[in-house]
Amino acid sequence: MRAVLTTGTGGPEVLSPTDVPDPTPGHGEVLIDVAAAGVNRADLLQLKGHHPPPPGAPEWPGLEASGTIAALGPGVTGWSVGDRVCALLDGGGYASKAVASAALLLPVPAGLDLVDAAGLPEAICTAWSNLAGVAGLTRESAAGATVLVHGGSGGVGTTSILLLKALGARVLTTAGGPDRVARCVALGADVGIDHRAEDFAEVVQRVTEGAGVDVILDVVGAGYLERNLASLARLGQLVIIAAQQGTRATLDIGSLMGRWAGVHGSLLRKRPRAEKEAIVAAVREQAWPLVTSGDVYPVVHERLPLDRAADAHRLLADGAVFGKLLLVP
Repeated sequence: MRAVLTTGTGGPEVLSPTDVPDPTPGHGEVLIDVAAAGVNRADLLQLKGHHPPPPGAPEWPGLEASGTIAALGPGVTGWSVGDRVCALLDGGGYASKAVASAALLLPVPAGLDLVDAAGLPEAICTAWSNLAGVAGLTRESAAGATVLVHGGSGGVGTTSILLLKALGARVLTTAGGPDRVARCVALGADVGIDHRAEDFAEVVQRVTEGAGVDVILDVVGAGYLERNLASLARLGQLVIIAAQQGTRATLDIGSLMGRWAGVHGSLLRKRPRAEKEAIVAAVREQAWPLVTSGDVYPVVHERLPLDRAADAHRLLADGAVFGKLLLVP
């Protein structure tokens, strides 16, 4: 099979498309003929020596993929060869074949393009596990809630906007530049904020008439901490899922206490397998019906050939991507 290996630590230049032996599914696993793999910022971090794959996972990148099941490992039930699936992976998605745990599979609905489906598993599992599992939103409580999504033009951001709107929430989002803001609004965001030209905290106070937002999903980290706290409503929840502007900041405990608020940090890849399986099961039961109905779908910026993985990494690092980049074998 074809796979994109790494020749060392660094940037896109260390990615090397190579032919390697086909993998074999173990107990509880399936072999997937890959239709596409999603590209994520975690893949960029992995190349730099951060965010390493869990023990036993392939060394090459790729946290999600879509395709058809080519073979079943021992002990797999509920799935058949030929099924259209997308999968959350520990690694190894940048390949023409990939092994996935059967417990981390999601069925691709008939109305969803199989290639585009590769852009969903990581994004929807990240969004749902944090909005529902961490911040406590449910299908019932999301209706009427006000949520601020930072980085609305990213893979998790676009999915979160669609998911929240389908659940009836009021969505505020930040993005860089008027065009990207307009595209977020076109997806359904009620308020788009150009973080290059506006102070998002001031906009939040204005559009909520000082009440603040119930939940903030943040990819920025330290650089936004003070303003995020100032934007929270009473009993509000700040969930930090990335740290694009640093990991260290001063926390105003008084502001936190005065709002009876919560601050949470969350990662998906490093969670134990049992937790990932629980997340995928919850997504399949509670969020996946919105994918089947067409209310939630992958927003795809571009499809690139697998051998152009380095170009995909450059595009993502440059910040020009809206939604997801996919690699197609």
